[in-house]
Amino acid sequence: MNLMRHCSVMLNDGHIMPILGFGTSAPSEVAESVLEAAVERAIDVGYRHIDSAYVYLNEDAIGRAIQRKIASGTVKREDIFYTTKVWGTFFRPQLVQTGLETSLRKLQLSYVDLYLMHFPIALKPGEEILPKDTRGKLLFDTTDLCTTWAALERCKEAGLAKSIGVSNFNRRQLELILNKPGLKYKPACNQVECHPYLNQRKLLGFCKSKDIVLVSYATLGSDSRKQWVSKNKPVLLEDPVLKAIAEKHRRTPAQVALRYQLQRGVVVLAKSFNEKRIQENFQVFDFQLTPEDMEAINGLSRNNRYFEDPFFADHPNYPFWDEY
Repeated sequence: MNLMRHCSVMLNDGHIMPILGFGTSAPSEVAESVLEAAVERAIDVGYRHIDSAYVYLNEDAIGRAIQRKIASGTVKREDIFYTTKVWGTFFRPQLVQTGLETSLRKLQLSYVDLYLMHFPIALKPGEEILPKDTRGKLLFDTTDLCTTWAALERCKEAGLAKSIGVSNFNRRQLELILNKPGLKYKPACNQVECHPYLNQRKLLGFCKSKDIVLVSYATLGSDSRKQWVSKNKPVLLEDPVLKAIAEKHRRTPAQVALRYQLQRGVVVLAKSFNEKRIQENFQVFDFQLTPEDMEAINGLSRNNRYFEDPFFADHPNYPFWDEY
């Protein structure tokens, strides 16, 4: 789709990433068939950037949806920008490629466009996503993040991932990778929670200064049914400031929240399994927020996270204690 060619950003390794992506993380009660239909609908609407992860446990369904759209001639493989992520149980260097190959098998793909370190904490290898001891405490691993990064570099060189990056890294952790002796490729992006209540202004500025793209998840807030989401948080899309700006532009609050990030130079992930909203969330390229709108939305930031991941909080690599 020509629109998406214009609505893309060049990563620091020369690859092109569409600036609007379709997020696929879902509460466990969302049926695979619903997710599959949503991915197909998203591709029909025009999304060409699809984001998932090993830990979302949904790559079989996403793979089926993508393969159907390729088989029908709607898209070619090279039209799709697909992101997956290596989970902490695969952080030992000898397991990083295994984690990627597991995703590729499920997806029925020969490569991914972007492979990310999902969270800057290594976990004990094994089948359990959150391995715990008999007292229910998480079992961490001692793998150095820089050795994991070197293994991602090898995945890139092997052609299994076109680009590599990180997720949920703070400035200190990004600098650890950037200053790694023998670094071959710096992270192409850092995918983090980012929305008007947590606008990541300082982290965005740092990433821009290093030619690292900031990608936002939870761009529209998040579903409190999800296992990882903090409960009793304000509903972003009900914010009166967003609603007033949306009314002024005859748009939805979700469209305003997405447009806000695009105008800041952030790549956004929009997620919905509702057919109407999947379409609406794609319609963000034909209007502009004013400087006054942007300032009003900037004023909403209050360091409010939907994903606090408290079970990692006593680990020294927990990324959210730092200011940014």
